[in-house]
Amino acid sequence: MTNQALIVVDIQNDYFPGGKWLLHDVENAADNAARVIDKARRSGDLVVHIRHETLSQGAAFFVPDTEGAQLHKKALNLPDETVVLKHFMNPYRETNLKEILDNAKIEKVAVIGNMSHMCIDAVSRASDDYGFDVTVVHDACATHDLEFDGVKVPAAQVHAAFMAALNFGYAKVVSTQEFAG
Repeated sequence: MTNQALIVVDIQNDYFPGGKWLLHDVENAADNAARVIDKARRSGDLVVHIRHETLSQGAAFFVPDTEGAQLHKKALNLPDETVVLKHFMNPYRETNLKEILDNAKIEKVAVIGNMSHMCIDAVSRASDDYGFDVTVVHDACATHDLEFDGVKVPAAQVHAAFMAALNFGYAKVVSTQEFAG
């Protein structure tokens, strides 16, 4: 085992066609995520999957005990890989993620998954705050269009803005090709 972990965040069915919260270009991001996961496994890195369930009544997506809340086939965990169940954007909050990483003597984390502007941002910043050397594989992440104060922001711009912010001070942001070859 190396001192690096891959954190695979919320690559779940509800984000894909037929799900409740479709993300822009999610299929390509998931294909890249599969390449990154394969590389991590071949390198002997710890692979930790994060799966979100929303506990609030009337949740729009990731409803417990639904197919939409399950991990997508392109990013399924192997039997020996841990799946951390979370209920908040930050997967360290009220989970054992930090303990898992510490017990494995992890110093570096790579992050992939969904959504760029929410959980990817949260886990990357928290990982840096905990002292991990953080890499985000940007094209193995996806998001969707946003709107604020009457301004519509296309998903590509949302993604670019968050990757730029992470790259500025929290993480090294690289492509799948750079990370996985």
